[in-house]
Amino acid sequence: MTEIGKTGMMVNKLSFGASSLGGVFRNINESEAIKAVHTAVDGGMNFIDVSPYYGHYKAETVLGKALREIPREKYYLSTKVGRYGKDGVNTWDYSGKRATESVYESMERLGIDHIDLINVHDIEFQAALPGGLQKVVDETLPALVELREKGVVSHVGITDLQLENLKWVIDHAPAGTVESILNFCHYCLNDDKLADYFDYLEERNIGIINASPLSMGLLSQRGVPDWHPAPKPLVEACQRAVQHCTAKGTPIEKLAIQYSVSNPRIATTLFSSANPENVKRNLDWSNEPIDWQLVQEVKEIIGDQQRVSWANS
Repeated sequence: MTEIGKTGMMVNKLSFGASSLGGVFRNINESEAIKAVHTAVDGGMNFIDVSPYYGHYKAETVLGKALREIPREKYYLSTKVGRYGKDGVNTWDYSGKRATESVYESMERLGIDHIDLINVHDIEFQAALPGGLQKVVDETLPALVELREKGVVSHVGITDLQLENLKWVIDHAPAGTVESILNFCHYCLNDDKLADYFDYLEERNIGIINASPLSMGLLSQRGVPDWHPAPKPLVEACQRAVQHCTAKGTPIEKLAIQYSVSNPRIATTLFSSANPENVKRNLDWSNEPIDWQLVQEVKEIIGDQQRVSWANS
């Protein structure tokens, strides 16, 4: 178990991301999705991350059904504010008023009376709205800090794909406001840029949560979905790495999971699946020794596409 920053939350190196419960990637079987949550917690994964945005409230609703059968002391719950949606249309609102309302709405959907970690979701979208990232500093975060002071939530964090945005908000917010960051696709086989920020975050006692060890499907035998924003040369390089791992008798998904959980400076890595068998398999993989020689071969194959990123969507 590793502590998320100085929050006191001791978590498994692999944690459950509930985006799949919203049918974000494909249609789900609700009973299987609920079983996936139970499999995760029974397997020792005690940190669950969700958002009202995932499936436009569906993920929180399905997760709430699963949590009814799990004792509250067996898990930490993380959810978010800022990104929403309805009837298939995405919406964004980083106002303090909406953030406060959203926390109480999430608790109702989830069937809980307390949130362990509340995050401002994908702050780069506010960067493009009136007020820019300064609004996150001046309005969103203070609203969440007020809820922290009232005991409605325990800890406050921020999430984004762009590491530079996370640093900007931390630099401009009062010390101690941000207790954790959640960043995705930047500590995986094709991109380890998150490591450049370890010292900066640790000096400020900010916990590090990593997500998307498969880089949103780049590092998978299935391949990337049509909507994946990665540039074509990166997609092709990752596919060559997939084929190499297959030829070596190791699915790249296994190596990707193991790599992402291998760094002790990262508190936990989130992966998402609504399939209980996938949950169990990933848990098993995370506890097996990693083939570092194969990691080196994969990184060489990806070559100059290492650390090539993209804009969020």
